[in-house]
Amino acid sequence: MNHRTLNPLRRARLLPTLAAALLACTPLAWAAEPAASPAAVQAAGQNLNTLLDRHWAWSASTFPEFASYRGDHRFGDRLSDASAEAINRRDREVVAFLAEARAIPREGLTATERVSLELFINAQQRQVEMMAFPAARGMSLRALGGPQTQIAELLQIMPTRTAAQVEQMLARIAAFPLRMAQEMALIRSSAAAGWVPARDVLQRVVAQIDTQLATPADGMPHYRPFQRLGRDIPAAEQAQLQQRGRAAIEQHVVPPLTALRAMIVDELRPKAPAEGALRNYPGGEAVYALYVRQQTTTSLTPQQIHAIGLRELTRLRGEMEAVMQTVAFKGTFAQFVEHLNTDPKFFHTSPEALLAGYRDIAKRLDAEMPKLFAELPRAPYGVQPMPAHMGANRAEYYNGPAIDGSRAGFFFANTLAWRKRPIWGMETLVAHEAMPGHHMQIARATELRGLPNFRRSGFGYTAFSEGWALYAETLGFELGLYTDPYSRYGHLQWQAFRAARLVADTGVHALGWTRQQAIDFMVERTGVEREFVASEVDRYTSQPGQALAYMIGKLKFDELRDRAKARLGARFDIRKFHNAVLDNGALPLATLDGLIDEWIAQQAALPAAGPG
Repeated sequence: MNHRTLNPLRRARLLPTLAAALLACTPLAWAAEPAASPAAVQAAGQNLNTLLDRHWAWSASTFPEFASYRGDHRFGDRLSDASAEAINRRDREVVAFLAEARAIPREGLTATERVSLELFINAQQRQVEMMAFPAARGMSLRALGGPQTQIAELLQIMPTRTAAQVEQMLARIAAFPLRMAQEMALIRSSAAAGWVPARDVLQRVVAQIDTQLATPADGMPHYRPFQRLGRDIPAAEQAQLQQRGRAAIEQHVVPPLTALRAMIVDELRPKAPAEGALRNYPGGEAVYALYVRQQTTTSLTPQQIHAIGLRELTRLRGEMEAVMQTVAFKGTFAQFVEHLNTDPKFFHTSPEALLAGYRDIAKRLDAEMPKLFAELPRAPYGVQPMPAHMGANRAEYYNGPAIDGSRAGFFFANTLAWRKRPIWGMETLVAHEAMPGHHMQIARATELRGLPNFRRSGFGYTAFSEGWALYAETLGFELGLYTDPYSRYGHLQWQAFRAARLVADTGVHALGWTRQQAIDFMVERTGVEREFVASEVDRYTSQPGQALAYMIGKLKFDELRDRAKARLGARFDIRKFHNAVLDNGALPLATLDGLIDEWIAQQAALPAAGPG
């Protein structure tokens, strides 16, 4: 049976709750625009575009790391200022940007400009809301990375074709001690206010630092860019730059990382709580409520999200058990899971074989993409190993291309974990991280020249970007994946894993669950390997609410597709629908809902196609 035909009826009981939550949020204005004089349209549009251009330039100079990721290397010799004075100044500037945006009259804007204005206001408002919780803003030590890993990750995307670019990188490395000192001051300030990360989270941070410090400078991830210097740099100069790189790492990277480690072990760990539930921190319940709203872009409560997760898990468990029946496994579901996670036939025999397997799946998917998309991104992507210091329990991830097209996108595979990555789970993972998932959405956004730069940056709304990637996994059925029942199981397991996140995240932060309770629940309900689940629960502990966005967003994409098919009937074109969903960049779910309703109405009004 076609996978997608199973969804509408089984989702029906979930959608009223989600729809009501979206209605409670403030959507953009969708009504026909009132008549405005050409002069008024021009003035309002010019004011908006000037504001957006000025803010884009401000963000590049204020956050040079972000500028580098988007391909702007004008400020590649520096790091952002995280002093208390700089943070206060930025906060005032954000408030001023927000006030200026709110003063622009909407009636003088085009439809695209009105959406851009509302998105810009929303982005500034989210920052203003966080200003009320300064201690929470200082909780930067996270299980998946933070100040302990960010400089290494940043250096990997910096260009090294010319000597001038390498000089920029050396200057940025030299700026790291001050930046780390500022970060440590923020962490200490948060700790003084009662905000110390959980003990298990800190242990993961220490392990990430230790892995980086375990080798000489030329074996650290920070040195890798010096091993790919441009061919036009003379050999003697390359050798000199590499020597300077090793010295810079020894002088400017090793001591700050060592100091951060000492602070964690000596100052934070003795005060660290065994459980990291936000409900146990001063004002933590209000902080979690804000995170939930911002990450899901809905007004769903933690209790409602918890219930959605449980219902989705019930549905998915039924489908997973059906696969067990299909392969005629004799035993319990727990025994089936044990079989899938231990039989050598389900695993590659080396890191290289795992990487080659991911690349093969990606190549097969690329050839099928025109079936479901009217237009595809031009930016390429690659599949490469994850840096070793991330650890064997780190989940795979994706980094998008530069907005100017100067850098490809990359899916980072955890080849350290090759013994724990079953073959039957690989297809759905590639569909999520690469095509038709993150790369399709993020690379496409960078190429939408008719949108302002901030909307082309590809991020901003986790419920959209991660919801799309989870929805994209389900497209694998239409793209030739999951023909093997075990791969179908792998797809269902990852869907169940995202549903279980709804339960575990809200359980830990709002409902009094312990870390161990969350781990045990997720292992039992999903069959995912325990060590990986433990790392994920520590992720939810240190990034509250982020994991809620995946399934909440995916349910919205399901709903919109079902709605469009029901209203358009024979006029429904899946290729056009997918581009309609993606071609406004990442959006809040309520905004997306309104835009797709507009698109449906436009498609319904088109003349019917004649006989072929």
